[in-house]
Amino acid sequence: MQLHSSSGRWRLGLALSLVTVFLWGILPIALTVTLQALDVYTVTWFRFLVSFGLLAIYLAARKQLPSVEKLKTTPIGLLAIAILFLAANYILFLQGLQLTSPANTQVLIQMAPVLMGLGGLAIFKERYTLRQWIGLAVLTLGFALFFHEQLTNLITAQGKYLIGCGLIVLAAITWAIYALAQKQLLQKLPSSNIMLLIYGGCAILFTPFITPQPILTLNPLHLGMLLFCALNTVIAYGAFAESLEHWEASRVSAVLAITPIVTLISVSAVAVFLPSLIAPEKLTILGIFGAISVVSGSIAIALGKSR
Repeated sequence: MQLHSSSGRWRLGLALSLVTVFLWGILPIALTVTLQALDVYTVTWFRFLVSFGLLAIYLAARKQLPSVEKLKTTPIGLLAIAILFLAANYILFLQGLQLTSPANTQVLIQMAPVLMGLGGLAIFKERYTLRQWIGLAVLTLGFALFFHEQLTNLITAQGKYLIGCGLIVLAAITWAIYALAQKQLLQKLPSSNIMLLIYGGCAILFTPFITPQPILTLNPLHLGMLLFCALNTVIAYGAFAESLEHWEASRVSAVLAITPIVTLISVSAVAVFLPSLIAPEKLTILGIFGAISVVSGSIAIALGKSR
C-alpha cells in the first residue's frame, strides 16, 4: 500500500499547526463553562453536528463535496477506524476527566501527539535528525518539570483516581491512531472531505446518548460558549487535518505538544479578569523552567531539517 507523503510546504504546515494549538489551548476554558449546564455527551454531539453542518454548507458552496467516485475508492475500513477512534477518544477523555483532576488529565493526554509523532516515524518512514532527538528529550524533561506536582500526585494516587488516569492514557492512544489513520486517508480524499465524513460519523455515534432539550433553555453565556466550542471544533480540526497534508506527522505532533502552555496562559488570563469563573494555576520557578524547555524542545523538533 502506497503511503501518504507531505507536500513539503512546511511553513503552511507550521502555521496551520499553530492555529490548532491556539484553539485547542483555549478550548478547555469554554468547555468548563459549557459543562456547567450540559452533559458531556450532548456537548460533544452538538460540536460534531454543527461542525458537520457548517463544513457541508461550505463545501457545497464551493462545489467540493466528495463525489460518489471518490467515496468508492476510499478505504472504508480506514475511515471507520478514524471515526471510531476519534469518538472513543472523546468518550475516554471525558470519563477520565470525571475521575481525576484537570491538571493530571492535561499531563497524560500529551502522550497523544508524542505517540502520533512516533507513529509517523514507524509507519510513514519519517526521520529525526540528532538535533530533533535531543529536542524530544528536552521536551520530555520539560513536561516532567512543568507538571512535577501533578506527576507526584499521580504516582501516589489510588482507586478511582488511577482508573481515571488509565482512561486518559487510553484516550491518548486512540487519538494517535485516529490521527495516523486520517493522514493515510489523505491519499484518497482532501482533508476537508475526510473531516466531513468523520464529523458526520461521530455525530451519529453520539446521538443515542444525548439529551438535547436543555440546549433550548441555555442562558446567553452558556449558549455562547457552546457555539464557540462547536466552531472551535470545525476550525481546529480542519487546520490540523490540512497541516498533515503539508508537513510530516512527527513535526506536527511536536508543535501540538505546546498546547498545555497555551491552556495555562489562557486560564491565568481569564482568572485575572473573571476570578469567579475559573481558578488560576500556580507555577513555581521549576514549572516556568519546564514550560521554557517544552517550547524549546518543540521548536527543535518542528524546525529541524530532515535527513
